[in-house]
Amino acid sequence: MSDKIIKNGRIVTDERRLVVLAEGEAAADIAVPAGPVLVPLAVWQARRDALLARAQGGELGVWLAAGEDVAALADDLDTLTVIALQFPKFTDGRSYSAATVLRIRYGYRGELRAIGEVLRDQFNYLTRCGFDALQPRPGRYTDEQLAAAVASIGDFSQPYQRSVQDPLPLFRRVERSAPPQVQR
Repeated sequence: MSDKIIKNGRIVTDERRLVVLAEGEAAADIAVPAGPVLVPLAVWQARRDALLARAQGGELGVWLAAGEDVAALADDLDTLTVIALQFPKFTDGRSYSAATVLRIRYGYRGELRAIGEVLRDQFNYLTRCGFDALQPRPGRYTDEQLAAAVASIGDFSQPYQRSVQDPLPLFRRVERSAPPQVQR
């Protein structure tokens, strides 16, 4: 099981543990281990004050399942150093929209992490939506495959659509960089 993630285009070791709420478990009663963790939104909502009291140096982060409303964290964005958005399967793109909303509408500046079914084919699009950390499922990639996958982040040098990275569409970027035309 690998504890490596891609963060800001580099492979790094990550010690953060993902806390999962099992079927039938009450969010208020779940054990949250010491150290850097990502807790589910339900646990955050049930135990916010207690979790804030123990948080030190960016240890605490929250993860949202696909479809959970990012507005639930709007008042806590300055407090949270990491927000993770889950991709339960390759074909579920709701977390792309959630990432864009967090970055553009709410101005979130902390680490935005993609978790779950995070595949190499998505890496470029994930970063364009504002993700700066990518955490594929443990065991999905060998260290060599993960290193090769990092290169895929830059697969497309000039995407046509606008994004969190490039707020202007390509035709506007080209228009701005083109030399002025001389009138004759």
